[in-house]
Amino acid sequence: MNNSDRVETVVQLSKGNISSRNVRVEFSLEDMDMSGFRQEAAYEQIQEWVQEKYGFHVTHLNIAKTKRKCGIIERQNYNLPKSENSRSPETPKEKEEAIIEAFKAFQMI
Repeated sequence: MNNSDRVETVVQLSKGNISSRNVRVEFSLEDMDMSGFRQEAAYEQIQEWVQEKYGFHVTHLNIAKTKRKCGIIERQNYNLPKSENSRSPETPKEKEEAIIEAFKAFQMI
């Protein structure tokens, strides 16, 4: 069975043409081209990376603001400000630069 046959089987299964009780789908990530996917690091991973490399702490807010500035899409934030006029502090330049370096290290940008 070649790769196109495997893809066809998955497509047919998704269309409901094959009983899912009779189909077993196996794949290896090693065989897949992952070049189109960006790696995402958790905020804690970014914080640890910055702490280890630069010796200072960055907050989740610092990371979120820098993500937004870099055009990295974030998940929906349910912890919204109480008013539209509320302001949050700016991220210091050295912290923003360190976070951007972390994004590069994690291949997020």
